[in-house]
Amino acid sequence: PLTIGNVIRMQVARPVVQPIVISTSLKEQTYEALKRAITSMNIYASTEAPKLDERHLAESLGVSRTPVREALARLEQEGLVQTIPRRGVFVVRKTKDEIIEIVTAWAALESMAARLATLAASDAEISNLRVMFAEEDGDSVRAHLDEYSDKNIAFHQAILALGKCSLIEQMADNLFTHMRSIRTRTIGDGDRANRSVIDHIHIIEALERRDAGLAETLVREHSMRLAEHIRKYVDYLD
Repeated sequence: PLTIGNVIRMQVARPVVQPIVISTSLKEQTYEALKRAITSMNIYASTEAPKLDERHLAESLGVSRTPVREALARLEQEGLVQTIPRRGVFVVRKTKDEIIEIVTAWAALESMAARLATLAASDAEISNLRVMFAEEDGDSVRAHLDEYSDKNIAFHQAILALGKCSLIEQMADNLFTHMRSIRTRTIGDGDRANRSVIDHIHIIEALERRDAGLAETLVREHSMRLAEHIRKYVDYLD
């Protein structure tokens, strides 16, 4: 993948995009490439919103500025970016209260997906969740926090998929950019990573027992602990 050096004029959050092949679906490819790059960013890694440079985005993608401009307009309609007159285009960051609402909505969606998973998921699919954390303990989590953070995100996406309800997945996808970023930013706070491993194992056990009520409760409480942590300790969103 090609890193855009000056696309985002800040030191931390930079989208990574790949050049796309010219075709009849150029407009759609440009939109998908930019959305994929933006949603993979840690937009809360810095105190400022990442700024996008249209010209460098076009050069990195290997396209003209027209499809990039159209893609950014579409992403703005979706609420992922914002154009500020005389300043440029920025990736949208949420306020602390908005993030807490996003986490709350995510908790509702993911907990229902967990309930559905006890009925819809196969034994093999649930076993795959356990494989993710087979070798994790307190020491390994602390030593490989970035790697564990990726596993943490993958776990929650997997729960949504196991529910096999496409509408829940679609609704959660609209929240994913901010959930991913805030989870990445906060996973190293205090003992949250170690606590996360314990919570995940308990969730997996509930799914394996096909205990719908317990699985739903554990998933919801897990996410709401994140909301409470943000409420008490996160001040960089104010």
